[in-house]
Amino acid sequence: MVLTSMHYLYMVMVVIILVIMLMKKDIVIPCIIGIFAMGYLYSGSIVVAVQSIFNTLIYAGNEFWGIIVIISLVVAMSKALQEVGADVLIMSPIKKVMVNQSMAFWAIGITMMIISWLVWPSPAVPLVGAVLLPAAMKTGLPAIYAAVAMNLFGHGVALSSDFFIQGAPSITAAGAGVEVTEIISASVPIWLTMSVVTVAVAFLMMKRDLKKNPQLYVHEAEMEASETKVPGKTAKAIAIFTPLAFILDIAAMLKLKLAGGDATALVGGTAIIIMLVTVLTSFNPKDGFEITVDYIKKGFSFGITVFAPVIFIGGFFFLGNQGGATAVFGEGAPGILNEISIFLSENVQMTKLSTILTQSAVSVITGLDGSGFSGLPIVGTLAYTFSNVIDINMAGLAALGQVITVWFDGGTVIPWAVIPVAAICNVNPQDLARKNLIPVLCGIAAAIAISMIIL
Repeated sequence: MVLTSMHYLYMVMVVIILVIMLMKKDIVIPCIIGIFAMGYLYSGSIVVAVQSIFNTLIYAGNEFWGIIVIISLVVAMSKALQEVGADVLIMSPIKKVMVNQSMAFWAIGITMMIISWLVWPSPAVPLVGAVLLPAAMKTGLPAIYAAVAMNLFGHGVALSSDFFIQGAPSITAAGAGVEVTEIISASVPIWLTMSVVTVAVAFLMMKRDLKKNPQLYVHEAEMEASETKVPGKTAKAIAIFTPLAFILDIAAMLKLKLAGGDATALVGGTAIIIMLVTVLTSFNPKDGFEITVDYIKKGFSFGITVFAPVIFIGGFFFLGNQGGATAVFGEGAPGILNEISIFLSENVQMTKLSTILTQSAVSVITGLDGSGFSGLPIVGTLAYTFSNVIDINMAGLAALGQVITVWFDGGTVIPWAVIPVAAICNVNPQDLARKNLIPVLCGIAAAIAISMIIL
């Protein structure tokens, strides 16, 4: 594998974007510049370079549209529940567990983990957000740390192991040429080490931040959740109907083995039904047409507002993926991130330490597009390749790649990948990614350390 000017340009732009991000500046402008520069370098045409900006946004918009819709619908439903006071009743049983900020952090995180294991993080986000988020913020838990808990437990702890649905280990195992059970078994000590360290560091950071300034993260959503209402009989019925409907969704997902987009679609449809039931039973029926449209407008206004800059950001990073590059530049476009990973594997002297570090670096690099599981076939294949060069546990090395790849690629530290949780918690995605970064890096260091011992 030989790197070309396209690879170097992409890497330079990634570094520039990350530096600007660390400076706490918006990164839309450098992403647009990066798209234009790559379009020009690939085609040699100014016209194509200009067109590539628009085409990249269309591709990214299509990738994000499902998320935009589900978030918008859940927000519309939440607005209706808040209007009649049903949200206060829904959160009341949870108050017995969420007695303080710490308990709220663990309760919302563990619930997110369990549901994500069973049905996938994407439908778990609106489920947990709709039912538990108001209760968590009622205790004084900052919205940003509610989002951290949801992210780390759902898209990190649950998704990197994927013990039940087994999507991640199946892809990794296929790349490594071993059975899924081998990957799962080998992943347990690595996954457990990274999960415990990451979550513990995040929790300690939260305690430190709250001790420094308890009012530092006061949020409009918290103030809104703290309002007291006196709901009537209809609101009480809706408060029973709403969680029951979502519980039935979970049962249907398990019974019918729905996951990913199918499970998300079920949650989205349920959110619409709950909103309609709330409107039609709580207001004058003749006003229901206008009120329903008003809630939908508010929901989609929120969704589009949140995602508008993310489409630009995600667009640039999708160009590093084979699918995104092909969609924008046409057949023959390079899969930049994959090729950089292969280059590293071919040009690093293999020892146990260098092998583990290379596998970890490749996992991070392939996770930069934030698209999900795109890096898993690569780390599985590399584990197979490396195990033929040096004496190392192939399944364990593949499991290390899986755990790190999913923590990055699955949506904890990439701003455009944390959008669902950021949107449902109404926090800035870049702020959420920054909050997650240090805990995740500590977790990766711990995963590398345990791998040096057990592999």
